[in-house]
Amino acid sequence: MRSLLRTLERATLRDIALVCLADALVGASFGAISVSGGLPLWVPVAMSVLVFAGGSQFAAVGIVLSGGGPLAAVVTGLVLNARLLPFGFTVTDVLDGPRWRRLLGAQLLTDESAAFTLLQSGPRRRRAAYWISGLALFVIWNLSVVAGAAAGGLIGDTDALGLDAAFPAVLLALVLPALGERRTRTAALAGAAVAVAATPYVPAGLPVLLALAGLLFAARPGTPGTPDAPAAGAPGTVHGEAGAAPDRAVRLAEEVR
Repeated sequence: MRSLLRTLERATLRDIALVCLADALVGASFGAISVSGGLPLWVPVAMSVLVFAGGSQFAAVGIVLSGGGPLAAVVTGLVLNARLLPFGFTVTDVLDGPRWRRLLGAQLLTDESAAFTLLQSGPRRRRAAYWISGLALFVIWNLSVVAGAAAGGLIGDTDALGLDAAFPAVLLALVLPALGERRTRTAALAGAAVAVAATPYVPAGLPVLLALAGLLFAARPGTPGTPDAPAAGAPGTVHGEAGAAPDRAVRLAEEVR
């Protein structure tokens, strides 16, 4: 672990610590809401260890506390967690080694751990960012859920304290640095528009998945703001160097003659 910490910059470690702090507030509110709503303490604790997905946990508990059945709660959680599937493809390079390590790494996949990984360049830094953020968030989240559940109804209305806004605010802060490119901004805005338009008409969780349609704009070739690919045979490219080699050979032969 010490070698992993030395791999990342101090600014990245600071950002991970800030995200852990925000998640601790959200985790404590989740534990308190669950227990104060009538669920036994072991339910939010077990969900945090086995599911480890804040949005899905809140949605499932909300359905149960509002009178919904366990099946509806499970299906809703699965739909919300389906957004992690494309994230898994983007960070698959950091999950290596024996099977137990890969299973543990898959359990640590969250929006935050994927975001920190994607911000890094190079396999070593990506691996360090994923494991440090994933393990730190897992420990902090579960400890805060236990503390919140133990506190029970002492926190009261968590929405009035603004704790419900901490989680989306953290995700927004992680996304902002990636919006510097015009193509990325276009894809993000298109996905957001699709999600907002679909929200009144589809079940909770589906708007997030429908927002992936914005990726179609990022994949379109020739989008304004993206550099054009160098033409074949242009100087500085492999084809250009290869094309220039016969010319140099001709000039050298003439000089020898």
